[in-house]
Amino acid sequence: MSRLKILALLPLAVALSGCNYVVLAPAGDIAAQQRDLVIMSTVLMLLIVVPVMALTVLFAWRYRQSNTDARYEPEWDHSTSLELVIWSAPLLIIVCLGALTWMGTHLLDPYRNIGRISAERSVDQSKVPLVVDVVALDWKWLFIYPDYGIATVNELAAPVDRPINFHITASSVMNSFYIPALAGQIYAMPGMETSLHAVINHAGTYKGFSANYSGAGFSGMHFNFHGLDDKGFDAWIASAKSGGGSLGRAEYLQLEKPSQNEPVRRYGTVDSDLYRLILNMCVETGKMCQSEMMAIDAKGGLGHEGLNNTLPLAYDKYARRGTALGPEPSFVAGTCTPDAPQGKSTASITAPLDTAPLLGAGLKRPTFTPLKSSSFFLGQRPKSDS
Repeated sequence: MSRLKILALLPLAVALSGCNYVVLAPAGDIAAQQRDLVIMSTVLMLLIVVPVMALTVLFAWRYRQSNTDARYEPEWDHSTSLELVIWSAPLLIIVCLGALTWMGTHLLDPYRNIGRISAERSVDQSKVPLVVDVVALDWKWLFIYPDYGIATVNELAAPVDRPINFHITASSVMNSFYIPALAGQIYAMPGMETSLHAVINHAGTYKGFSANYSGAGFSGMHFNFHGLDDKGFDAWIASAKSGGGSLGRAEYLQLEKPSQNEPVRRYGTVDSDLYRLILNMCVETGKMCQSEMMAIDAKGGLGHEGLNNTLPLAYDKYARRGTALGPEPSFVAGTCTPDAPQGKSTASITAPLDTAPLLGAGLKRPTFTPLKSSSFFLGQRPKSDS
């Protein structure tokens, strides 16, 4: 067999050997509706594809050169009946596909709360949805259960017939959270949160993984998703609480470091604010959160109008980390204006870190005088030209 033939048969061999048809036989209602949408769309398209392929073979055989019985009309150029068939049939298919796409886009929106458990049952309003915070790490998955105060690595569980609300983010690069038996894949991106609402209808253990390549350890980013009855889920939660450690800021920063093929790990207690800090990329003490940055921007930014906003924040005051402004901690304590005589500075620019305790001892904070100019400096006092 030639090399080209082997390469051509590889996708078929992989599909036949590795496919377990979980996408066509899911255990979750959302995935089942997505399966139905795929099947209906495929059937509608085959209504055009199959006749066209069959007619292509028929015409090639009927009007072959050796068939002298076939009609020969070299001057033929138009048929109203054929034009109606050729254009109306695809148009009807497109209309049907458009309607399916419109309904599926809204009914299967991952951000939309699910309205049913299955085709026969609606959501039981007495059951509180299970909230799971999902963090894609390099190269492992962290799952936080805020209502239960536990967390797990590379293991996920949920009770059968109970709605699940996933909040999804990432620590560094983009990944894709995917449990084929539950619902479609949803991207996990650093500094951003995506959502997925789903439900599992049958007990069992299902595979979950990352469907987006993210580096050397990507192939090991898989986990087991356990669909359990209520008693089984309560037992799983109790096992995690009794046998797990503690997950705080320091532990998370160690866990966040890249590692491959991590085993299942459980944490019996977890910092209640950890997911918010991960989402805002400020787990490290003293680092400004994205939410704080946005709040500053909303108040005028870090220009002249927003100078006062920098004083209460610890970022770049206690942990500058050797940026271009220098390693010495400091904060804005004054402004200068270009209207001053050449070579003269009109205000002190920075205050050393050791003055911070004095502020709490009764000394007044530095104040800012409104200036016509919006110029200001951070860091050391500029040297005079004189």
